[in-house]
Amino acid sequence: MSLLSRQDLDFWLYNMLKTEQLLNHPRFQDHSLDTFRQTIDTAEQIAEKYFLPHNHLADEKEPWFDGEKVHTLPEVKDAFRHFVDSGLLNARLSFDDGGMQLPSSVVAACTGFITCANPSSSAYPFLTMAAANLIQHFASEELKDLYLPLMRSGVAAGTMALTEADTGSSLADIKTKALPTDQDHYLIKGSKMYISGGDQDITDNIVHLVLAKIKDAPAGVKGISLFLVPKWLVDGNGQPTSRNDVKLAGLLHKMGYRGTTSTVLNFGENDDCIGYLIGEPHQGLKYMFMMMNEARIGVGLGAAVLGYRGYAESLNYAKERPQGRHPSNKDPESKPLAIIEHADVKRMLLAQKAYAEGAIALCLYGNRLVDEITVTEDAAERKALHELLDLITPIIKSWPSEFGPKANSLAIQILGGAGYIREYPVEQIYRDNRLNPIHEGTHGIQAMDLLGRKVWQSKSQGLARLVQEIQNTLNTAKEFPELSEYAEQLQQAQQLVQDTTQKLGSLIHSEGPDVGLSNAALYLSLSGHVVVAWQWLWQATEAVKGLRKEPDSAFFKGKLQACRYFYRWELPKIQHWSQLLQNADDTCRSMQVDFF
Repeated sequence: MSLLSRQDLDFWLYNMLKTEQLLNHPRFQDHSLDTFRQTIDTAEQIAEKYFLPHNHLADEKEPWFDGEKVHTLPEVKDAFRHFVDSGLLNARLSFDDGGMQLPSSVVAACTGFITCANPSSSAYPFLTMAAANLIQHFASEELKDLYLPLMRSGVAAGTMALTEADTGSSLADIKTKALPTDQDHYLIKGSKMYISGGDQDITDNIVHLVLAKIKDAPAGVKGISLFLVPKWLVDGNGQPTSRNDVKLAGLLHKMGYRGTTSTVLNFGENDDCIGYLIGEPHQGLKYMFMMMNEARIGVGLGAAVLGYRGYAESLNYAKERPQGRHPSNKDPESKPLAIIEHADVKRMLLAQKAYAEGAIALCLYGNRLVDEITVTEDAAERKALHELLDLITPIIKSWPSEFGPKANSLAIQILGGAGYIREYPVEQIYRDNRLNPIHEGTHGIQAMDLLGRKVWQSKSQGLARLVQEIQNTLNTAKEFPELSEYAEQLQQAQQLVQDTTQKLGSLIHSEGPDVGLSNAALYLSLSGHVVVAWQWLWQATEAVKGLRKEPDSAFFKGKLQACRYFYRWELPKIQHWSQLLQNADDTCRSMQVDFF
């Protein structure tokens, strides 16, 4: 059983996103559809040969700390090295920077295979890619020349060190300090928690990107700076010279993602932790958001492909597991049916298909926006695309992270008792996926970002562009009478989002953000459902086109049935959510602490 269906991937990349059109742009003109497919082939092979085989083993034998050194399975290091040697670590980089200069949408398909095979081992290269990208954009030439070769060759890994034990997502309250010196560095002092990959034995060095406050910095987020803090200090040739004052205080033991170390790190226990300022002082959060936004899209894709893998596992099981008969069959001697024949099992499979395939389509669309921004020469159009990507990034992160685990829960239900035991993979898939609604900003944090900031920034240009993109799909759908039911629903849903947004804007203005944002999580759910409904109508238009050429195609008919499910079983929920939002329902906000 393939981790991800290549037929599905081709449908999303080429039927929907028309990825081949990117070959017309100078940046990608040296590629071809063959190189795109060959790169995805390579990723699939590496995923199946080097990442998948130790996925369960890494869950059972998580990293351990002997007081001096962290130990991971040798298979994790082997997988990391094959990922690096394949060129995938630098797949998006330009040829001049030693990369493959591939589109983000193609690279996303590749990383989807790796995550689907083994999410915990995939975290090490993916964090390194994101950290190196940030350094490339904002660090000094000296830091880039010294550390990027180490990271891009896999000699050093990367981390993002934001969270502290007492602050969580409230970065304005971080306490880690950066003390100026009369040399080219600062002295970092503080502690960070839940740092993925914060220590390991996979790479020779680790480059931590640490948020800290310089002495006498402005209060709150405006005083946060970003520092490059290596585990090992290096000379001018990148060779390690001495251990930096970064100490592992301990490993955290997680529900899932067990193969990725989750660490508590102490910086400056001996007052000698050297850190190098990235960019300008007090601009750290702005810089880090580049890495965080990239990571958020990656988290969404990870949640989506794990939802897809659980769906595939439960689909395969349902086809092979005989049990029961139709209610109308009273003959106990008759042959039991495969459980996929039961209507309620079909319901659970359809829900998973709708969630997972809608989520992957959305995540690949987000990566396609990155490609469009890269190749677009018109400044106004590029800004409009940026605004759209900014707007939907919280949705790309959160909707798959909510509904991917819901799909996995349904997969467990289909397997029944078998789904609850470790001899079958779906319980681990669920545990791994359950991290995704939490890290890189919880659902509530993303909701506040969407309703409190993204919707209104640049005079709501992002929202206007989203409406335009949805309308383009609606115009296409009008060509197909069999889609009229869904097109009409989406038109109404789009208007409902606009009406709800306008009402909430007035509420925030009149009553303040404490009231106006109190139900922001519902607004994220509302917006997410409408955006995914758009993705499903888009898929349906391409499926109808496919059926005109292949009238008996079960693949295209399956797309239409999943679209039908989403529009009839999921999209109607937005009416209730909108009502609660527009009425400023205070059931949750007015609950008193001592009532609990």
